[in-house]
Amino acid sequence: MRVGIGGPVGSGKTALTEKLCKAMRDDYSVAVVTNDIYTREDADALIRMQALSSDRVVGVETGGCPHTAIREDASLNLRAIADLNARIPNLDIVFIESGGDNLAATFSPDLADVTIYVISVCQGEEIPRKGGPGIARSDLLVINKTDLAPYVGVDLDVMNGDAGRMRGSRPFVFADMKRGEGVGEIVRFLKQTGGL
Repeated sequence: MRVGIGGPVGSGKTALTEKLCKAMRDDYSVAVVTNDIYTREDADALIRMQALSSDRVVGVETGGCPHTAIREDASLNLRAIADLNARIPNLDIVFIESGGDNLAATFSPDLADVTIYVISVCQGEEIPRKGGPGIARSDLLVINKTDLAPYVGVDLDVMNGDAGRMRGSRPFVFADMKRGEGVGEIVRFLKQTGGL
């Protein structure tokens, strides 16, 4: 199963990827492909956090707009996944973390079987109602950094109502990756959705 994790810069994509790897690596064969414009920063961070061993983490340098590498021309990511599959047979899950982008980023269906879109309460309580494909059409929306809501003047009830209206029957989760809140719910979603 290939899981695309997208969202704006600073929303908590790498923290989510770390928590998911640590929560699932004992039961499943897991690998990660990260996307950064000019560095391997997120891949290196995941290795430092000991989310997975370094042979299971590949950093892709997109050299331009991050959304191009996950949507219009996913060849860099597809090659990285093929390389991982060749080196590590029988992978169960590959997390593909997009570089930070805007609210219009989406994953090509050729690249991701399941998509998770991450936003942060720090971006403002109006973010869910602004919409965009990630918010409205991802398989799961994660509203992260809930612990910071009182400090940035965000009403989580407003975000809850707006997310519900924008997503219809599609699920969303409030989370705090720093404390691991919401991780269990996200793992259950992935197991159910991916048939794991």
